[in-house]
Amino acid sequence: MKKLVYLSLGSNLGDRGKYLHETIFRLGDLGVIRQVSALYETQPVEVHGEQPWFLNCALAMETDLMPLEFLSRMLAVEQSMGRIRTQPKGPRTIDIDILFFGNDVLDTPELTVPHPAMHLRRFVLEPLAEIAPTLVHPVLKRTVRELLGSLPADSGLVNKLQPN
Repeated sequence: MKKLVYLSLGSNLGDRGKYLHETIFRLGDLGVIRQVSALYETQPVEVHGEQPWFLNCALAMETDLMPLEFLSRMLAVEQSMGRIRTQPKGPRTIDIDILFFGNDVLDTPELTVPHPAMHLRRFVLEPLAEIAPTLVHPVLKRTVRELLGSLPADSGLVNKLQPN
């Protein structure tokens, strides 16, 4: 059965835009990409030490894969794009987070969905609100737009980039 999955993508090393576009292309092997937000330049938050700003986007895709199989193949995409996990919250060529997996609510050692911190992150909610403002969080019972609107003003700088 097809599920609509929402992902958050981010990159803060090298040619960030190229990494994001190539990752989106490669994620097409896991299902059908339905929507992709604009790119957003975002201030690093929750990171260790000084790091370059991120480019972030959100995307929606349909997949027939089960959540853990999707996660495994998604992590393989990260690795193929040069993601090396040397330190938690360290700089990265690409980072992919599963925000929603249909209406599933999972809490396993490998995967928690909805993403447990997404409602606290402007760099996630701004791009997601662009493509799915009325999507309801199945645990918090609030829309993405409502979650974004409830963030404090000092929750990180996010600038939408205009296409060339």
